[in-house]
Amino acid sequence: MVQSNQVLRPISDHDSFDHLTNDYYRELVVHCYRILGSLQDAEDAVQECLLRAWRRLDTLNDLNALRAWLYRIATNVSLDMLDHRKTRLLPSQTHPPADPHDPLPGPSPEPMWLDPLPDTYLEFAGVSFTPEARYEVKESLTLAFLTLLQQLPGRQRVILILRDVLGWKAQEVADLLDLSIAATNSALQRARATLNKQTLHRSSPNSEEETSELLARYLTAWESADSDSLITLLREDAIFTMPPLPTWFKGRVAIKEFLNNFLFSGGLGRFRLAATSANGAPAFVVYQANSAGNYQPSALHVLTIAGKQIARIDDFIAFDSHLWSYFDPPPLD
Repeated sequence: MVQSNQVLRPISDHDSFDHLTNDYYRELVVHCYRILGSLQDAEDAVQECLLRAWRRLDTLNDLNALRAWLYRIATNVSLDMLDHRKTRLLPSQTHPPADPHDPLPGPSPEPMWLDPLPDTYLEFAGVSFTPEARYEVKESLTLAFLTLLQQLPGRQRVILILRDVLGWKAQEVADLLDLSIAATNSALQRARATLNKQTLHRSSPNSEEETSELLARYLTAWESADSDSLITLLREDAIFTMPPLPTWFKGRVAIKEFLNNFLFSGGLGRFRLAATSANGAPAFVVYQANSAGNYQPSALHVLTIAGKQIARIDDFIAFDSHLWSYFDPPPLD
């Protein structure tokens, strides 16, 4: 980290600029991802941010201000992108629950769903979060929290992220967005009020041992195509989504019917699972046997655990290689 009062000297090559900004890359991607709900869009936003920063580098006089300056640029790029992109949500926010006996529709043709985020993006150093932050890093990246964020207007979304996730002071946020403190605080209160009206399942298992046992039972139920065992792990009001399909199911009965009618109808051995993590939550890469009996990665399950049960399964289906360009499927045992 650059020490205080260090004045920025002219930089004549990209290597020097990259050296200054590399440490901030992942946290900027995570920041833009919270705003945009899309990992690909977030990476595009950060690339545009770094391009603008490179072009304007001679306007920055103090390296201590570099991080805040990059956040300002990345935030404004993301707000601009929101004007031209659909709000990213999950099917449970956009469609009514489906009948488990109906045939499945095709995937939505437009990018409209939240992307999962590999936990490797959380491995950035040198970031300290102040006591003012109301949400832990992992909690602020859960799919449940992100779907609430995406329903806020852009500036409210940004203000809540900066104040309640990153713990910035009101004056700092007001300066970044060229707003008054009164306007910043008013937008923050409206954003908090909106979120407080929603039910947020927090991933809060009682112990690591209980979590491990729950996940082991989940893996076994899927690999043995045992819907009876699987639904005992779910809350009564559990949700099962399958982006990019708009279909989703609510409740143990509907989920069990769907599993028996579709996914588990092929019997034992159709699926194998390998543990991973995404959005600060337990996850599994699902491998499906092809016609030759070889297992290929076909989906990513991101689990929301509430107490000792699973509150929702977000089953991101990989119709192409896009998902695996971000997630490195772990090997099967």
